[in-house]
Amino acid sequence: MPLYSFEGVSPTVHPEAWIAPTATLIGDVVVEKGASVWYGAVIRADYGRIVIGEGANIQDNSVIHSGTEPTEIGRNVTVGHLCLVHDCTVGEQALIGNGSTVLDRSDIGARAMIAAGSTVTPNTQVPAEHMAMGSPAKKIVPLSDSARGWVDYNAALYQELSQRHAKGTKPVD
Repeated sequence: MPLYSFEGVSPTVHPEAWIAPTATLIGDVVVEKGASVWYGAVIRADYGRIVIGEGANIQDNSVIHSGTEPTEIGRNVTVGHLCLVHDCTVGEQALIGNGSTVLDRSDIGARAMIAAGSTVTPNTQVPAEHMAMGSPAKKIVPLSDSARGWVDYNAALYQELSQRHAKGTKPVD
C-alpha cells in the first residue's frame, strides 16, 4: 500500500484495517481498527490531520483532504465511490452517497445521509438522521425507511467485503 510521509509525519494504519494496494495515504492520516480504504482512494493530510474512524469505509476513487483543522470521518461511516470530502466532520455511521462532495467546515450528523451526486456547500449542518440532497444540497429531510436501511447496514457489508479482499485479492502475472 502506498503510504507517504509528509514533512516527517507518516500515516498510521491499525493492523486490523485494510488498505487497497492502489490507495494512497499521505501525511498525518490515522486509519482505525476495521476501517477500509478502497482502490484508487487518496487521503492527503498535509495541512491538518485526517482520522478515518473504526469500521469506516472510504470507497474507490474518493478523495479526502484536510484544511488547517482536523477532518474527522466517524466510526462506521461510508464514503461512497468517487466522493470528495474536504475539511469537514462526518458523524458516526453517516453515509456519503456516490459522487457526492462535502466541503469545508460542514458537519454531517450521526446516521445522516448525503444523497448520491449531492454537493454540500461550506459551513452546512446536516442534522443526525436526516438526508441532504441536491447540488447544492438545500433539501434536508428526515431519513426515509429505505435510506435508513442503507445507513443501518452499509458499513457492516463493507467490513465483511474488505476481509474478503484482504484474503482473496492477488496480483495477476
